[in-house]
Amino acid sequence: MKTSARNALRGSVQRITDGAVNAEVTLKISEGIEIVAIITRESVAELGLAPGREAMAIIKSSFVILAKGDEPLRISARNRLVGTVVRHDVGAVNDEVVLDIGGGKSITATITRESGKDLTFAPGERAQALIKASHVILAVD
Repeated sequence: MKTSARNALRGSVQRITDGAVNAEVTLKISEGIEIVAIITRESVAELGLAPGREAMAIIKSSFVILAKGDEPLRISARNRLVGTVVRHDVGAVNDEVVLDIGGGKSITATITRESGKDLTFAPGERAQALIKASHVILAVD
């Protein structure tokens, strides 16, 4: 499968919490790192999702919000991935920041040039990626 999304994180389904319309699916992408996705119950059935099933979390880089440091924040986003800045590429309109989140995984964020100037993410610094569960798309092979 090819996709234009910058972030594709493979893992295995850990648990599914069923709701009236939607379900919360927790995907373990490496030791100590989980991604939560909110998808429809219909999608859970169509994808054949169940604990142990391999799946991929797909996240557009523009859906990733960045914060400096690794101190927990009081936020409504379900996903908080802490890592180290690997790269900060400066663009005319947008910047791209890549975090190493451990376990051989990385996450890419596209932020505005203005935010890039204000936050000055530098390689080696700690940062965190914040992603709403409703912004995570799940896929299976």
